[in-house]
Amino acid sequence: MNEFALTEQERALLPTDDEVRFYAEHGWYLSKKLFSDDEVDELAAAVDRYYAGERSRLLPTRPPRLAYWTPEHGDVQRHNDYVHYESDAIAKALLKPLIGAVAARLAEADEIRVFQSTLIHKPPIAEEPSNVVPWHFDKHYWSSSSSDRMLTAFIPFHDCDEELGTITMVDGSHVWEEVGSDDSATKHFAERDPDHLENLLIANAEHNGTTVRKIPMIIPKGHMSFHHCRTYHGSGPNRSTRPRQAISLHLQDGDNAYREFPLSDGNLAFYNHDSLVRRTADGKPDYADSEFCPPVWRA
Repeated sequence: MNEFALTEQERALLPTDDEVRFYAEHGWYLSKKLFSDDEVDELAAAVDRYYAGERSRLLPTRPPRLAYWTPEHGDVQRHNDYVHYESDAIAKALLKPLIGAVAARLAEADEIRVFQSTLIHKPPIAEEPSNVVPWHFDKHYWSSSSSDRMLTAFIPFHDCDEELGTITMVDGSHVWEEVGSDDSATKHFAERDPDHLENLLIANAEHNGTTVRKIPMIIPKGHMSFHHCRTYHGSGPNRSTRPRQAISLHLQDGDNAYREFPLSDGNLAFYNHDSLVRRTADGKPDYADSEFCPPVWRA
């Protein structure tokens, strides 16, 4: 039996040709209901156990830019990377072939692998500064990746709207020609000036003869959003009375591989995988290492 086979009911949930064209034009896509309520609740319970300390395994080494919230960090926005590696129960949900098949349709790829998974918990504190995610696009952090077809599935564990501080896309920004960027773009948004990022977004829109059109993703439970690796996105404060809980599942197409990306200081762009994954025959990090980058779909 093909481990990546879909049922007839699952095939009906794939993006249509029109939706694939929409993604290509706009840089984002809102899925159909890919998880049952029971699957979402099972994922949420696995995350509760993860926060309580349950691990299937630990990373063999701690990469230098690892996002890894622990209780002593307090009631800020939590980010935890590599949850698909550290928790088999979380991985069970994230490696569902249907997610990979949707991503493959959007990216027009035959294979989809995990690139990274980040667990996010946005506390219900409207004035908490860490809750606001400034405008950025993910490919800046993935400069050592060769592909421009990478994409992200944003998977909330509940209905997600503007009050909760849902993810918001800048429509069509993935096709913009970029201006005003420098090596600082490879730094995480938490290390950069939000006002500068806002001004950079506006400057890029003007350079491309357009305006910034922000589209909040209103995502019902069991659904998810997908966005292109060059789509600008961010999120606002959580003004509700409950946490906003989600996973950002970053995905790579089968052609993606490590590439040397020189920085102005003479160093090469670095991603956390580079200190974890096995090496290829020529000594480069192997982004197809299934231990850290397992496949989610193969046609």
